[in-house]
Amino acid sequence: MSKAVRVITYGTYDMLHYGHIRLLERAKALGDYLIVGITSDDYDKSRGKINLQQSLMERIEAVRATGLADEIIVEEYDGQKIDDVQRYDVDIFAIGSDWLGKFDYLSQFCRVEYLDRTEGVSSSAIRASKRSIRLGLVGDGKNAIVSKYINESKIVNGLDIAGIVSEHCVDGIDGVPHFGSYEELLAECDAVYIISKPTEHYRQIKQALECGRHVLVESPIATTKEDVEELLALAKERGLVLMDAIKTAYATAYNRLLLIAKEGKIGDVISVEATCTSLRNIENADIPMAWNSICGWGPTAMLPVFQILGTGYTKSQITTLFRDSANSFDLFTHIHFSYPKAVATIKVGMGVKSEGELVISGTKGYIYVPAPWWKTDYFETRFEDQSDNKRYFYQLDGEGIRYELVAFVKEIEAPKSYSYISSEVSASIGRVIGDFYAGKDLVVI
Repeated sequence: MSKAVRVITYGTYDMLHYGHIRLLERAKALGDYLIVGITSDDYDKSRGKINLQQSLMERIEAVRATGLADEIIVEEYDGQKIDDVQRYDVDIFAIGSDWLGKFDYLSQFCRVEYLDRTEGVSSSAIRASKRSIRLGLVGDGKNAIVSKYINESKIVNGLDIAGIVSEHCVDGIDGVPHFGSYEELLAECDAVYIISKPTEHYRQIKQALECGRHVLVESPIATTKEDVEELLALAKERGLVLMDAIKTAYATAYNRLLLIAKEGKIGDVISVEATCTSLRNIENADIPMAWNSICGWGPTAMLPVFQILGTGYTKSQITTLFRDSANSFDLFTHIHFSYPKAVATIKVGMGVKSEGELVISGTKGYIYVPAPWWKTDYFETRFEDQSDNKRYFYQLDGEGIRYELVAFVKEIEAPKSYSYISSEVSASIGRVIGDFYAGKDLVVI
């Protein structure tokens, strides 16, 4: 009895279309048993495919529903194709002709077939045709960050920068046109990214929502819990998206460490310690004084605290070192949170430098993220028995901004809570910053 001919093929299969099905049919016709490898979300990110519309499970179910795959596997790392060909005793590797020559190296293990693709059909084209969101930028002189968003937006299919309005920018940035007023910009865009002074956020967000515009805003959304909750309620009422822009939340490594902390690998979490500092020339007019330590670094430092321990802390104590007697700029702020069975500490500063690490302590072990933890592509789990220690590596491109923009666009197109930051976390960030400005539980040193 002759051996069944085993065929393997790979793809993302996002928004499965006729071209995908025809390719699978051709691959199936080459043998008796078809194995389909579907790339994981993380592997796609590492290859620059960050604008997928469907989750891995949705893509797996779509391929399974065709009835063409005898077996479905997940592709998760570079070099896996060689491993799979040998592990599954594959006779034929089949792939689209747009990859011609790319996989010739597999010919020493099996026969390689490049199959003609269906012309004029691609997931990228479908994704791009589905949306053309015009994004307006609202800045206040933090042009380096605005420029990053302009550059990262070019990687996201169908997202166009409509223009910018900024009191410190009259000629535009990187070829993006400048508008004379916020009202003019709102008239020409579908959504806005706001990085103006935090004290301006409430007014500008409310104006945008009332004009029917979606909003991505550099955290904090507003400087009081009540204002944050009001704006989130208004967005929900109008069917609009309002998202905190904390790029760390969209980094793969950060999301993996959250899962590890929550699933109990280090036991019950007892403490979260997050430090974010930078030394900046605070006399520079291009660094608005409103972006002080508590607003500039506070939301990022509070993120793991609230996402791991929750927002139900019982007490907080804020200790601050101001630059001058006018209390206009906090050089350094330390906040201690008490929970029923845990504690948390954040340290933020723009005039004091410290090791920017994140430590999550549990009853079995701890998670350590080296500086700068908010840009991490690497972290460790550490235990009493060092042989149990493990290191995790995940590629981080664009500091997480491109993933944040993709989530924003996807939420606009098909609301499914693509935001990685809950409304409760956003409101709690506003609460702490509100307490700071109100002087509640504040000690000045």
